[in-house]
Amino acid sequence: MPNFEEAWAAVAGPHNREPLSQELRPLLQDVYEQGLSQHLNVTRFKRSLEALLEFLNDKGRTNANCWAVDSFFCVGQGWERDWADRIFPEDLQGILARIGEALHDTVQFPKIAENFGCLPEQLLESLRKIPDGSSYQLLPGSPGAKLFVGPKHLMRHQDMSGQSS
Repeated sequence: MPNFEEAWAAVAGPHNREPLSQELRPLLQDVYEQGLSQHLNVTRFKRSLEALLEFLNDKGRTNANCWAVDSFFCVGQGWERDWADRIFPEDLQGILARIGEALHDTVQFPKIAENFGCLPEQLLESLRKIPDGSSYQLLPGSPGAKLFVGPKHLMRHQDMSGQSS
């Protein structure tokens, strides 16, 4: 069964002979585990993603690291299930998609990454605008259906098509 080890192995090698930072693996593992957990706690997931993006925005801003993270989300090879199959809040889904678009251009072609809103600092800014305090839970007996649990006025059910009720 696919797991983090397999997902990590798919991106773990050097890029253009530049090795990955040792700090990257535990940051990606935390994002992976939070994102695929049975009970998605948006606040915890955001914190793990924020730690990863802060790393890429500072001492981890290397070509190899940015390529690895981009590929980790873009290709999704080795994941237990595709992160895109999860029903995240729309803003969070957009950030994850942007990570897999042009984050890899951050170091060598920063203007391209900037034009797509994919620089680590741009992704961090977007992430920090998403409110905390919501979570998702898989509903028993309905494959792929999710229950959004958050502030009472925002509660709704969503199925895999993203339709709210």
